[in-house]
Amino acid sequence: MPAEELRSLLPALGNKHYFNFGGQGPLPTPSLEAMVACWRELQRLGPFSRDVWPFVEAETSALRRRLAQLCGVPPHRLSLTENVTSGCVLPLWGLPFEPGDSLLLSDAEHPGVVAACQELARRQGLTISWFSARDCRSDAALLESLEAALEPSTRLVVLSHLLWNSGLAMPIEAVAARLKPHPRQPWLLVDAAQSMGSLELGGVPAAADIYAFTGHKWCCGPEGLGGVALSERVLEQSQPTVIGWRSLRNENSSGSQWHHDGRRFEVATSCIPLGAGLRSSLDLLEQLGNVQQRQAVICKRSARLWNGLQQIPGVQTVVKEAPPASGLVSFTIDHTPAQAAVSALADQHFQLRSLEDPLCLRACTHVFSTESEIDQLLEAISQL
Repeated sequence: MPAEELRSLLPALGNKHYFNFGGQGPLPTPSLEAMVACWRELQRLGPFSRDVWPFVEAETSALRRRLAQLCGVPPHRLSLTENVTSGCVLPLWGLPFEPGDSLLLSDAEHPGVVAACQELARRQGLTISWFSARDCRSDAALLESLEAALEPSTRLVVLSHLLWNSGLAMPIEAVAARLKPHPRQPWLLVDAAQSMGSLELGGVPAAADIYAFTGHKWCCGPEGLGGVALSERVLEQSQPTVIGWRSLRNENSSGSQWHHDGRRFEVATSCIPLGAGLRSSLDLLEQLGNVQQRQAVICKRSARLWNGLQQIPGVQTVVKEAPPASGLVSFTIDHTPAQAAVSALADQHFQLRSLEDPLCLRACTHVFSTESEIDQLLEAISQL
């Protein structure tokens, strides 16, 4: 399918120049239709009838297999969640920390994950330390920064696969390898909010202990559905913290043991049709090419934007050496507050967002971003 044809299936792209895929991807019409069809079938069968449960199990299993395949892990290591935050927090808070253990976070993590770690530390008497990721421009520099910050008490390391504020990809597999010989063998939590659907994941999800992602950003699925790939040791060591009937091997018995697999971190009733919508969106994206081909297009578009920004006086990109190998491009405009610039561009039908740390604008290019609208965005920025 040509990108132009897929673009025509996204109503949100019909009346604007959309550069907010890192916040939320627009939902294709066929995905909405798949959700409605699933809802209709649930009602036809009866939402809590004898005959509906095989259908629900088939839908859930198909989604779990699909997401596990994307992560390169077996389905039993995949938990279905609502979003990245729940994918991080549910297994994280069940890990066996001890007072005095240290959590090591990069300085480029999303506030939602940071807040969850800070509250965990407060409740369990843990300490938090930081290492630099935002200013590291090479894998070697990142690993050196990590090495300098590791302590004998480090029990968990938190690092995003793709930094949400700069667009830089992190060497997660190398980080995982570095943590293995550490005396405490720290768990590795990876925020994959920006990488799922935009990067070739390779062995990264399998290398992490907690790899949490969502379907509503670069995958263009519905909001309210995500997943988390878990290591075998997390499945063995972490206990559920938010507990419901789906966590239990026998849902009819409160004395039942937990599921031994990723289902132990699934809580209760979820919206089944969301899975049909996400699978439809993934099918449509795959019609544009495999993940390597799609990433190449995304990076080509973001490089066009990054290179164009270098030519505009008074504009500085957050990443200055070369365009990031992702679809995220962050930048500032001299004498123009970021939020004011976002509003002024929105008046011209360009949808971007502002970030506070660092204070900047962020534009995201996807496979159906066109060279023409990127050039138009550059012209609008130059006029500011």
